[in-house]
Amino acid sequence: MHSDLWLEEKFSDFLGLRFKVENVLFSGKSEFQTVDVVETKGHGKMLLNDGLVMVTERDEFAYHDMIAHVPLFVHPNPKNVLVIGGGDGGTAREVIRHSSVVQCTMVEIDAMVVDACKQHIPQTAKELENPKVNLIIGDGVKFVKETTEKFDVIIVDSTDPIGPAQPLFGEEFYQDVFNCLTEDGIVVSQGESSWYAMDIQQSLLKVLNKVFPQSYLYSFSNLTYPGGLWSFTFASKRYHPINDFQAQRVSDSGLEFDYYNQQLHSAAFALPSFAKKGLKGLIDND
Repeated sequence: MHSDLWLEEKFSDFLGLRFKVENVLFSGKSEFQTVDVVETKGHGKMLLNDGLVMVTERDEFAYHDMIAHVPLFVHPNPKNVLVIGGGDGGTAREVIRHSSVVQCTMVEIDAMVVDACKQHIPQTAKELENPKVNLIIGDGVKFVKETTEKFDVIIVDSTDPIGPAQPLFGEEFYQDVFNCLTEDGIVVSQGESSWYAMDIQQSLLKVLNKVFPQSYLYSFSNLTYPGGLWSFTFASKRYHPINDFQAQRVSDSGLEFDYYNQQLHSAAFALPSFAKKGLKGLIDND
């Protein structure tokens, strides 16, 4: 490609993030959304769903480290893990690095996302054929409603609450999640931005508070989501994300990370004051 091509992700009507595109690798439209994979200058390959940046090769490790390793190092013995969404494969890749994990079931609604990432972004999708990954192309909402299986950790790796991801932010869905967690189960979910989506965070935490005895929010920084500072929710039947975290387990695991570490685990739950004020009464962060 020789033209000066840029893509712009717009947030509401007042913010745009622009990326230099060097090559369009895939462009398609599934029954759920548009799916694009482009080669960018500066951020490597990039997946976009409905024009919104999902992952880039340059910073995907920050998101996937923090959505996977925080709950998996709090739960003392995670064996059976469920990932809802996560079609790029990065979350499942990190989950199965834990030696205690026997199986990671991943339920992704859009086969086009999985296929595009397998073909063009193997950095995230390289473990989707691993025998420990049980990949199901289907509706995660329907799966948690109907399954009789119990999971130690459930990770809701969803897009924003629009299109096919909208039901993943509702009370009925989280009641079903609660029912298919073990007695000491943990659920972590994509939790939006305290800068730009406090209303969505408040709505999601109100739902979690109705269902779970403990609800928390933790944050991480990234390069490509609006505002840079992004969040995950952590809801638990039993475990406190800091008090029940044994840092020595991280060292003993022998795992190496590019973003997550023992110190960052606890620090991620220390929120900026504006976020604590906005979420007052909804989170159990100290």
